[in-house]
Amino acid sequence: MARAQVINAPALFAPWQSQLEVASQILVGFSGGLDSTVLLKLLCEAVPTERLCAVHVNHGLSDNADQWQGHAEAFCGSLGVKLHCETVAVSAGSEGIEAAAREARYSVFERLLDKGGLLLLGHHADDQVETVLYRLLRGSGVKGLSGIPATRSIAKGQLIRPLLAWQKSALRTYADQHKLSWIEDESNGENTFDRNYLRNQVIPEIAARWPDHTQRIGHSARLSQETAELLAALAEEDLQRLNPVLERGGWSLCLVAFAALPVARQKNILRQWPGIHELPLPGRKIIDEIMSTLVLAREDASPKVQCQGMQWARFRNRLYLLRPEAPFNADNSKLTWQLDQPMLLADGSRLVAEKALGQGLCLKSNQSLRVGTRHGGERCQPAGRQRSNSLKKLFQEFNLEPWWRDRIPLLYRGETIVAVGDLWICEGHQAQPDHEGVTFHWQLNSLRNLHRS
Repeated sequence: MARAQVINAPALFAPWQSQLEVASQILVGFSGGLDSTVLLKLLCEAVPTERLCAVHVNHGLSDNADQWQGHAEAFCGSLGVKLHCETVAVSAGSEGIEAAAREARYSVFERLLDKGGLLLLGHHADDQVETVLYRLLRGSGVKGLSGIPATRSIAKGQLIRPLLAWQKSALRTYADQHKLSWIEDESNGENTFDRNYLRNQVIPEIAARWPDHTQRIGHSARLSQETAELLAALAEEDLQRLNPVLERGGWSLCLVAFAALPVARQKNILRQWPGIHELPLPGRKIIDEIMSTLVLAREDASPKVQCQGMQWARFRNRLYLLRPEAPFNADNSKLTWQLDQPMLLADGSRLVAEKALGQGLCLKSNQSLRVGTRHGGERCQPAGRQRSNSLKKLFQEFNLEPWWRDRIPLLYRGETIVAVGDLWICEGHQAQPDHEGVTFHWQLNSLRNLHRS
């Protein structure tokens, strides 16, 4: 709830005092505007200045950007606070220039943040009102309408917004009392930006009619957050009943059990499933496409939906969620592997060899293997089979998902396939009992994609 009292540093940081005392690093996002100026000054009252590092990101979007950086340097110097300045290149994407600038800014924060470090940002209660209204008008659900979180994990550390319960008027009062100076971004007056239009035109009208609008909207945001937490918990419970499996490059669930649930709970699972694995949450349009393209597809179909870097796929009555790096094809032809070290492949995956007595591929001294990928027409004979067959047929028999079939590494001696990934060793090349062999593991790297607020 927004307060009318004067901001007091000890009370403001009390909820996070223990974290501040033991943090390996304390970064403060510092634009030089009113919000970050007040935050940094308050923090200097609660934490020794030598433990602080302000971070100023120069987006280069204004003719005054270099002057703002100079102001940041002068202000931090007056406080005795170390300052890290970094210039970034920003180009408008599908979400617009503001979103691109925010993405670039958070990328700097995440890269600088050490394990166990804290990042403090100056968002306040008026920002919360603006965010909730903006997301409401974009058609967001309860997760979006919960607004800006006061704290969340970020990269290797924790993000904290101590001023989120305070209105901008309280920040201005504090700044005036302490004779602080700050910069004003001239773009804040340009109502062509949706957020600026809300801030400059819509919210003042709301405030005139409902003076306690900040408390009202903040209360709705907290109720939405509680609902979002309940929906996430329900999705996790439902997932446990759907035979979830940790797959190569992602996860899968049983579509037969999924289809038995009410449609609202099906959509809730699709919405929450990526978030459980720290991936971006899909919006309504994406969920509707997954439902129509994958869930309602023929049983023998293998359709895919790609969005937000992830891939959703269906194969043999299972629904797959693949991490961002998973659906990628690359040719590994002409790679030579000595087996003594992991082999990094062209697609970012890697092969690892482990010695095993009487298991895997028969091992020969100073033996190297050639690594390739499928081009079509290859044949081999898995150990224990009576005859060879095409890789196309064998992949079907071994239930290898279609999206891996052109990517799985093939291991050759000379021109002969002796192993296919970690699926099988070929007949005549398996290690004999009491003889040294080598087993293979085909690994895909894990890639985190954080949703930023």
